[in-house]
Amino acid sequence: MTVVNQPVIETVRLSKSYRTGFRMKRVQALSELNLQVEQGEIFGFLGPNGAGKTTTIKILIGLAQPSSGFATVLGRAPRDPRVKRRVGFLPESPYFYEYLTAVEFLALTAQLSGVSRSEIPGRVRQMLKLVRMEHAAHQQMRGFSRGMLQRIGIAQALIHDPEVVILDEPMGGLDPIGRKEFRDIIVSLREQGKTVFFSTHILADVEMICDRVGIIVGGKMVEIGRLSEILTGEVESIEITLQGVSGKFRKGLERIAQRSIESGDLLLLTVKSEEDVERVLAIAREAQAKVRSIIPRSLTLEEFFMARVKSAGRNGGV
Repeated sequence: MTVVNQPVIETVRLSKSYRTGFRMKRVQALSELNLQVEQGEIFGFLGPNGAGKTTTIKILIGLAQPSSGFATVLGRAPRDPRVKRRVGFLPESPYFYEYLTAVEFLALTAQLSGVSRSEIPGRVRQMLKLVRMEHAAHQQMRGFSRGMLQRIGIAQALIHDPEVVILDEPMGGLDPIGRKEFRDIIVSLREQGKTVFFSTHILADVEMICDRVGIIVGGKMVEIGRLSEILTGEVESIEITLQGVSGKFRKGLERIAQRSIESGDLLLLTVKSEEDVERVLAIAREAQAKVRSIIPRSLTLEEFFMARVKSAGRNGGV
């Protein structure tokens, strides 16, 4: 059982360096990374390419050893066999035995994960249904599309009913329907009390389902917290769409706006404050233009993410 009040996943001053290339240049992949993930959380691990996300995940599943610091999963070292039985994992670019059928592959992974022989057929059917792959159950995987392989990868990560699920870019190759279905699967895992830790570039999905996120840049954690704390909901800007603005008034409107986009007879203006809205509306009335919409916009996770990455870059974090 999981130790009470102990993080399900924890890293303490976790660092990893390695040497690469002909000259064996030293690369610092992680630098004193501190992280805690609690039971029942959906935790989104975000960062640009090369930030250290996959290195962190490799350490958490026991495929790599840290240079300094330590990591624990379910209160034990990641390489402990007792941990591995309780963790499900999907790598970013999984390789499957392409001459096996979906049923054969899932039966094999269930056996390797310690599922009893009598339970394997039922688990395989359950997973195929979960990822909507019953129609391809007896097809060899060499004919699968990337999205189909990703669905089978998700199924193998869950087939032994793990307590912790670690996923590296799990939505790659999935179409919008597949992403929606996968989000539903992750939410259902949280409802079962399981912990989900995943990295992704698809920030809209993170914003929909994650309890907390961590942003890593250049091997360092630059932000961590609940989305409700990071994204305060305060209005960052206001978008106004006008129709029928003549050239005579357009320059005055563009001087007020932070950004303006023209499309046919529509003019989209982005302004900062309510005072600017009133100034725009006054000119619109004078121009006898129609106001099509006024939409307040809050800070999105994507905008926050880009700002933190740029800030870390300026401060030497990349």
